[in-house]
Amino acid sequence: MSERGLAHDGTIAREGALDRVPTAFTAVVDAARTRITETFGGARPHSAYLYGSIPRGTAIPGVSDLDLQLALHDEPTEADRADATAIEAALDHAFPQIEGVGILLSSTRVLLSDLERHDAGFFIACLCTPLLGPDLAERLPRYRPTTLLARETNGDLALALPRWRARAAEAVTDADRRTLSRAVARRIVRSGFTLIMPRWGGCDLNESAELFGRYYPERVEQMRLAATTGRAPSADPAVLGMLVDDLGPWLAAEYTAVHGEKTPRP
Repeated sequence: MSERGLAHDGTIAREGALDRVPTAFTAVVDAARTRITETFGGARPHSAYLYGSIPRGTAIPGVSDLDLQLALHDEPTEADRADATAIEAALDHAFPQIEGVGILLSSTRVLLSDLERHDAGFFIACLCTPLLGPDLAERLPRYRPTTLLARETNGDLALALPRWRARAAEAVTDADRRTLSRAVARRIVRSGFTLIMPRWGGCDLNESAELFGRYYPERVEQMRLAATTGRAPSADPAVLGMLVDDLGPWLAAEYTAVHGEKTPRP
């Protein structure tokens, strides 16, 4: 893999692998695999995946969270969501080295659909590491850092801004603000990176804020703060305000101007 996160043929290489999981998190990953198997059985899930800092090998004990994606044979039900929530709580309670657990639920129909080919499909094929079951990436194309990919992954940032502002207005505790600031910052950093990804010609997120700064030096300090907040959430209302009222709206407008709007979902 090149320094740009590309394979030798110029397509985007998968960013994680089980052999990159830090030693401090191997027991967490093993427990996640066991919990999913015991809770969902063999009928409901098609496959399960890790994503984020743990399979990338950059996770920090006591700081990083555990991110999982489950692909179900059928559309997720309320019972499926309840089971996922129970797994999240059990793993978070059992392992102090993780700061929270998040499980995404999707059907294989959605993940393999034409509509999601350059969003959820790309996510599975390039950003997720197989944990259980057949790998859906084998049924998806090889991706390149194109404008189409940029538009379909994060071209709907503007739709998130009203929700973030509403949640920021309702946040009354430091814990509320930290949770929201982390989620907002991570989405903004990812969007800032995919904004410049086609021009840079790569897909390695490791230095995303600095790469963004090559093209938008006037915004690089804000993006650096967003990257820091994504790793270490802030309870400072000023930080949250900067993200949702300044950097976020600017980024959404620039994204649309450069790449256009994401294809609407039903």
